[in-house]
Amino acid sequence: MNILVSACLLGVACRYDGSAKTDPRAAALLREHCLVPFCPEVYGGLPTPRLPAELRDGSVVTQAGTNVTAQYTRGAREALHLARLCGCTLAILKERSPSCGHGSIHDGSFTGALTPGDGVTAALLRENGIEVIGESEIEAFFAPGGSGAAL
Repeated sequence: MNILVSACLLGVACRYDGSAKTDPRAAALLREHCLVPFCPEVYGGLPTPRLPAELRDGSVVTQAGTNVTAQYTRGAREALHLARLCGCTLAILKERSPSCGHGSIHDGSFTGALTPGDGVTAALLRENGIEVIGESEIEAFFAPGGSGAAL
């Protein structure tokens, strides 16, 4: 199975602070699946490192108040294009991110508080029929009896 994966989960130092969030559960999937690493923020034209950003009232804004919605939207479209090009039916994305977050994202206050919702990329992928899970869901998804066990 081809799986789109947030590049930071695979050790690429592309997060806003210039770091990675390597997740061994994601890397372990390489034994049985083709992983397609991708960072929507970078493909949207944002540098690494960059100011933290959060979703607020339908827009993505940096901690300094700069609106970066266009870059996040561009990156989301590029993620969808790559997923389609590579035949990905699943995306494993970095949780809580304004781009990749699925189910719960930072609330726009830059206090660490969370709110229900999806990031820009996660929402676009889901709207286009690509299943999205966060890194904490990998084990359950691929466990015997889980949604991805037979994949």
